Formats: sequence, C-alpha cells, structure tokens
Amino acid sequence: MLKTLSYNIRIANEAILQNKTRSFLTSLGIIFGVASVITMLAIGKGAEQEILEKMKVLGTNNIIVKPIKKQINGAENDQQKEEEVSDKKEAGAKKYSPGLTITDAESIQKIVPGVEAVIPEIIFEQKAIRNSYNTRANLIGIESSYFKGKNTSIIGNGFSKVNHTNADPVCIIGDEISKKLFPTEKPLGKSLKINDVWFKVVGIVASRNISKDNAKSLGVRNYDSDIYIPINTMLMRIENRSKLTSLDVRQGYKRSSMNTGNYHQLDQLTVRVKNTDEIQTVAEIIKKMLTRRHNGVEDFEMVIPELLLKQEQDTKQIFNFVLGAIASISLIVGGIGIMNIMLASVLERTKEIGIRMAVGAKKTDVMTQFLSEAVAISISGGIIGIILGISASYAIEMSTEIKTFVSVWSVLISFVVSISVGLIFGILPAKKAANQDPIDLLRYE
Repeated sequence: MLKTLSYNIRIANEAILQNKTRSFLTSLGIIFGVASVITMLAIGKGAEQEILEKMKVLGTNNIIVKPIKKQINGAENDQQKEEEVSDKKEAGAKKYSPGLTITDAESIQKIVPGVEAVIPEIIFEQKAIRNSYNTRANLIGIESSYFKGKNTSIIGNGFSKVNHTNADPVCIIGDEISKKLFPTEKPLGKSLKINDVWFKVVGIVASRNISKDNAKSLGVRNYDSDIYIPINTMLMRIENRSKLTSLDVRQGYKRSSMNTGNYHQLDQLTVRVKNTDEIQTVAEIIKKMLTRRHNGVEDFEMVIPELLLKQEQDTKQIFNFVLGAIASISLIVGGIGIMNIMLASVLERTKEIGIRMAVGAKKTDVMTQFLSEAVAISISGGIIGIILGISASYAIEMSTEIKTFVSVWSVLISFVVSISVGLIFGILPAKKAANQDPIDLLRYE
C-alpha cells in the first residue's frame, strides 16, 4: 500500500513539474495567504508584548496620583488681572490648598484600607556635572520603597535609613547617565555635582529598555536618564515647594515655585493596592480623602493604569481579529484557485485518467494522485509563504515603529492551514477524476 501511495505521489509531482509556471501561479494565493497570516499574527503578538511591557512599567495594581500644576505667566495683561479681581469679589476668596504633600502619602498609607505601599516622588530637571562631562537629567526624590514598587533592580546599593534620616548627599543613577558622565570608568563610589551639591553614586538602575513610543503613550519618563536621591535630601538640599512666605499665603493657590507655578510638594504619588479587584474602590476613597485634605480643591488627577491598559488591549484584540480575518480570506481565495486549476487539470488529462483506470488503477489511486498534487502545491506555497511572512514581519519592524514578534506557533498554524486548504479544496477535483467511467474517458476527444 505504501508503495502504491508513493507511486501516486511521484506521478503527482511529475505533473506539477511539467507545468511549473501554472503550478507557481496556482500557489500564489497560498503564498500570500500564509505570509499575510504570519505577518498579522506577528503584529498582534508584538502588540501583546507592548501591553505586557506597559503593565510591567506601570503595574497592574497601581493608582497614580498627579498634581494639577497651574502655570503662571509673569506677563499677564491688565484685563486678566481685572477679571480675577472681579471673580474674587463675586465668589469670595479662593480656597487654600496645601497641594500634594508627603503628609498626604503618609495618611493614605495609614488610613486607607487595602493599600500595600505608597510611593511619593519629587521631580526637578537639573544639570549633572562630572569632570568635563555634563548632561540634563531628571532629579527624583524618592523613598526606599520606590525601586521595589517600580519592579526595578539596582546594581550596587539602595538608600539606607541613615541616608534618609540624615539627608545624605548620595544618589542612584540611570544607565544613560552612567554612560554619559562616566564613559571610561565605573561610577560606583564616584561623585557628581548637581545644583552646587556633590553627590556620591551608591547604585546604578538597571536599564528598563522602554521604547520611545511606549514611554510617550504611557506618559512616563525615560527612567534610564534619571538620578535618584533620598526624598529628605531633595527637600533639605535642593528644593521644598511646601515652604511658604506671607506673600505665598496671601496669593493662595497661585504661589510660584521655581517659576513654574507648582506649589505641590510632590510631583507624583503611586499607590499600590493589595487586591487588584479593589482598585476602583480604593481610588474613590483616596479621591474623597485628598479632596477633604485640600479643603475641597481638586488640584490633583488620578490615573488607573490597569483600566487604560485593558481598554487598549481590548481595542488591539479586535483590531488583530479583523486583520487575521482579512488575511484568512487570502487563504480561501488561494484554495479556490487550487480547486479551479485542479478541475481544469482533470479536464485536460481525461484520456490519461482513462488509460490509468483501464490498466488497473483504482478510484483511490486516481483520487490520491490529484489530492497529492493539490497538497504538494499547498505545501510548496506554504513554505514560500512562511519565508515571505517572516521576512515581511522583520521588514515592518525595521522600517516602521510597529513592533512584531514571530512565534513558532504562528508558523506551525499557518503551515497546517495551508496543507488543510490543499486537502479541502482538492477533494472535489479528485472525486470528479476518480468517479468517471473509464470507457467514457477513453472516448473523450
């Protein structure tokens, strides 16, 4: 039986080789169909990895609280000033808010149930200097829980309790800062200068490798270009925006700090929730609590990354499904092309089929021959399509900013589908060839 099967397959291959151009044109539908499926699946997998990367950066159980910073323009015109005076007369004095402070962070940690950790941040853009090297960097004041909460590893040491208590001039630098300020030496134990203060480098943050697109869409900084110092060091040695003068109190929420109009002591507050299911409830509690602490002034905004990422994930899944469906149509069209050509081939080789059946070939032999031709065309088209699909995926990633990822499963699925298309659409022509009367076939002209 195996001998007969191999003989029929050999005849099918000979028939394909005798009509190379027609066979290649027939397989084009399969080639482009398989290539399209692999490319679309690669784009979908790349989008999925981007979502996972974003989740890793922002955290799936985090609530981010950001202050609303009111910009002050020193060149306000008289009309704007008159309108403000009029508004004050009508609505009374504006409510005073202390802004987002460390006290808020401590209160959330102590009072709000279900909170695992609260991570405050103070951010200033500063110039860092080391010998003849200098660069602009985000100077971040943090507490010890920051790196654990942000799923970030450190080369070297973190900040000790003594560093926080004494407001020591120590820092942990990002990977890019390390390369820019210490290109020829190891930075650990060395010093760099920020705002007339010398800081000793005690650690290096491992590179996060966040793409520019992800950083932009998430609204996050380039962590590799940050310099971290203890939060007490920031308040005592660099800047404390919560310090008020009598003029600041009279101006209320329009106080000016470093010409930015930002009176908030903190620039960001990340609240890590123990149970992901409780995020929405905890967020509502925090919002009410902060509004009360800020005397009814809602000068902050809250972002729940999980909800944003889920919405994005759902949108991309629908998009990938549509792309996959469109790519699958190419395979169906390719299968129809195979069926049409095979039906034409049956008509062309009518007398050949009759002779084979007259000399003893069974219906199964004829059917196996034509099925083998259809499957062989599908397999060859599938292999070429796989190569083309993988090449197209990498070409898309290199020429555009769309991330792609070709998985082994996508290749296997596409290959199996291409074989299935050959079998399914080759059955009808094979049956037609096998079920004909040998006498009628021999009489056919």
